[in-house]
Amino acid sequence: MEKKVLNKKILVTAGPTYEAIDPVRFIGNHSSGRMGYAIADAFAEAGAEVVLVSGPTNMQPVHPDIQLVRVTSAAEMFEACASRIANADIAIFSAAVADFTPEMVADRKVKKGEEDLVIRLKPTTDIAATLGAEKRMDQLFIGFALETHDAMEHAKGKIKRKNLDLIVLNSLEDQGAGFGTETNKITMIDKKGRVEAFDLKKKREVARDILEKTINLLNDA
Repeated sequence: MEKKVLNKKILVTAGPTYEAIDPVRFIGNHSSGRMGYAIADAFAEAGAEVVLVSGPTNMQPVHPDIQLVRVTSAAEMFEACASRIANADIAIFSAAVADFTPEMVADRKVKKGEEDLVIRLKPTTDIAATLGAEKRMDQLFIGFALETHDAMEHAKGKIKRKNLDLIVLNSLEDQGAGFGTETNKITMIDKKGRVEAFDLKKKREVARDILEKTINLLNDA
């Protein structure tokens, strides 16, 4: 297995993004980064050259050869990925990137007042879709979908919309899956429509399943 991914360059995104409201407040989510870090470690252990672009987490990669790039916002994550994607053979977009960010960021802490605080939001750049639109034939892109309803339908739609080769689906409806857990329960769907469902596993085991599926996709190419 290791020889098959040796010399491949992998770009992995992980963790949440924080979208600033003012110098002390932000919009974020509950992602711990565990899944993305486990994926980065699994590919590095298999001999790949891994760049891990991580949002704010307390995680550290286990493998010493992983190049860690820390970012905070969705815009910073996009810039970090866009500047490195040309050198990547495989990109794995596992970060929980915010879909919206405040239009205006206050330069001072917003004080509590008598009136409601209204924050106008604007969409962030869809990293996977934007980079997927320019994906080369020799590149392999893998995305993630965390859904709360109509999970399979939404996941299949993202494969086409974002020009992905594979999507890893998990649902908040599954006990033990999603944010902040040591485990995950996934279903993998490739662009040919093949579906493979897995039982609940430790995230490091899920990462190895993703590695194995990636190798199979490379062999299919």
